[in-house]
Formats: sequence, structure tokens, C-alpha cells
Amino acid sequence: MKTFGLLGKNISYSFSRTYFTEKFKKENIDAKYYNFDLQNINQFRDVIKEMPELQGLNVTIPYKQEILDFLDDLAPEAKEIGAVNTVKVNGNKLIGYNTDYIGFSESIKPLLKTQHNKALILGTGGASKAIAYALKKLEIEYKFVSRSSGNDRLKYEDLSEEIIRDHKVIINTTPVGTFPDIEKYPKFPIQYLTNKHLVYDLIYNPETTQLLALAKEQGATVKNGLKMLELQAESAWNIWNK
Repeated sequence: MKTFGLLGKNISYSFSRTYFTEKFKKENIDAKYYNFDLQNINQFRDVIKEMPELQGLNVTIPYKQEILDFLDDLAPEAKEIGAVNTVKVNGNKLIGYNTDYIGFSESIKPLLKTQHNKALILGTGGASKAIAYALKKLEIEYKFVSRSSGNDRLKYEDLSEEIIRDHKVIINTTPVGTFPDIEKYPKFPIQYLTNKHLVYDLIYNPETTQLLALAKEQGATVKNGLKMLELQAESAWNIWNK
């Protein structure tokens, strides 16, 4: 039987397992999907050893970058992004791909208007790298926003009204606001958002995060990460089966 799974930490809430289990049932596919909930990435070696029938993996927080050390090869976009969310088991070889950027790109395209030419990416983890890659392809300028300072990023405290007005696309790639901490949201100055803004939160649980709810009150267009997840999952499925 074909076997697939999700690699991550504290992933009992997993979108992937539910999505693929339902897909297998609906499309009458003889396959199984497991959660590999690892407290340490080094346990990944045991997963590979104990599951010789494994054909593919999704990778989630916090291992999208750490997984790179365990792979034999990378697809060009995964190499450029520097993060992997999909692994294909090809004989004895593990090949890393990134389908996050496809999911994000295809799900945000229908919402883009002429004013959406500059973006702020909240967070600097593995997901943010895929978002930056997608924005580059979409010819949207971007800046990272982080809690710590650096040459290539702004701090949340730096976000003035002028900066927010100049960047009409805001993307949250942090896990802040995920269930069960649904009252929380990144330290972003919501009051500067307008009806010209597009706010995209990669979180899908809850459906409307606190960030999206507050952005909507300011008149902004909002989007959660569910469609992105569905699109990246289908892209992963195509990779595993090609």
C-alpha cells in the first residue's frame, strides 16, 4: 500500500492528514497517511528506517529548513527558497521540493489589484521564504518584518503609518493567532490599514484569525491560508505520483 505522511512537531491538529485521508476515500485510492510528530528532527532517520514503504512526505513547522540536511537532492525552486515542504522518496534517494509558493501564488492572484505592488512579510521562518519567492515571481516588492532587527528586515516597532500606506499587501507567516491562542495576533499597527490593503494570513485554524478580523474592520480585503494548503497539497500529490 502507498504510504505518505506529515513531518512536524505538535501536529495533532494537522490539515494534511485530514485532507489526504478524505482524498483517498473519495477518489478510491489505496493509500495511507500518517502524522510523524517528532520532538527532534534527528528522529527522522528512524522514520525512514522503519517505514520502507514510504513514498512521500509533507513537512511543516518547525522542520522546513532543518530537513535540508537529510535530503539527497533539491528541486531548483526548493534550493532557491532554502526551505522544503514536500519530500519525494525515490528509491533510496530523498528529494526536496517546495509547493508552498505554488499554493500561495495561485491563491493570492485572484485578489491582486494595481495598488498591490509592495508587501510586508510578517515572520522570517521557512514559510516566509516560500512567500518571498512567490512575490518575486509575481513582481511584487517585499520587506520582511521580524521581532529582531537585521539588515534585510524591519522590526514591528519600525512600522510607521507611512510604511503601511506604502505596502498594501500584508502577509502573516508566523504561527501567532493559531488555535488555541486565537486572541493573539502579531504586533502589527492595525490602525494604519485601509480599504486598499490586502491582508493574507497563512493560518487556517481559526478560519478568521484576530489579525484578519481586525483588518476587516479597517476595510481591508482578507484571506486565510486554507486555499493555499489545498493547492500545495495537490501539487505535492502530483510530485509524489509523477
